[in-house]
Amino acid sequence: MLPILFMKANVKGHVRGGKWVSPYSTKVPGAKQKVHAPQLGLFGGSKPAASGPKAPPVAYHPSLNDDGQPVAIHAPHKASAEDTWADADLPATFVPGGPVPAELNGVPFAPWADAPTSSDEWEHVEGQNADLDEPPLELAHGKHAGAGVVIEEDDGRVWLVAPTNAFGGYKASFPKGTAELELSLQANAIKEAFEESGLQVEITGFLMDVERSTSVARYYTARRVGGTPADMGWESQAAHLVPRDRLYEFLNSSNDHGLAEALGAGPAPAKPEPVPFKGGGLFGW
Repeated sequence: MLPILFMKANVKGHVRGGKWVSPYSTKVPGAKQKVHAPQLGLFGGSKPAASGPKAPPVAYHPSLNDDGQPVAIHAPHKASAEDTWADADLPATFVPGGPVPAELNGVPFAPWADAPTSSDEWEHVEGQNADLDEPPLELAHGKHAGAGVVIEEDDGRVWLVAPTNAFGGYKASFPKGTAELELSLQANAIKEAFEESGLQVEITGFLMDVERSTSVARYYTARRVGGTPADMGWESQAAHLVPRDRLYEFLNSSNDHGLAEALGAGPAPAKPEPVPFKGGGLFGW
């Protein structure tokens, strides 16, 4: 049974059973407060029924968040045309639950059916590179460790994710997250790649460490061995497959520009100059 929200209402005087009933107040279900059955969202997720004829459509991510709550997408992406999938010169965009090719560059797109579901399973996840020579991660004072991954396709393009509702101000970025202490940095990177892009990856190398505002993140290179971007978790509202020379069109944060340079994207765009303070105006501003 669907839940109904109750509200205090004033009942007008009326005749009931031939007798006059004086006005009174009571808690009654309000017609506009009913929680309607979910409807199909733009990504295949659920959305509340519109409350009026002019109510705009609301897109919900197919996956619930970590608290089991639906996640609204304020400005959903659109999947790119099929001709972008296999063209190494074009960016391709995939959305949660959206269309994907059967395979790309010889690697099928299919759900990672036996993906780890516990910390112990993630600790021993396949795809870690025990032979990789990587330096210890040096943390600046007060900063925590992070782990990320650059997923490279054989056609030269690179995978990016678009954080849901541009979380943190990122239009697009590389899969990355806070490192869980019980996992190796490689296992953390593989986990973040799956949760944010839906892809199963295998670590191929150490790329670089990037100091951010609150963390120092270790980035690895990796190749896709399974999974599908249609299964990206609720933290991402799109996945982009981008030619290296067009990475700066998607990467709006300078935190990612050093990574793009290391991948051969060319010199990073210059940071905008601060607007000089001229004084004057109200209160001397």
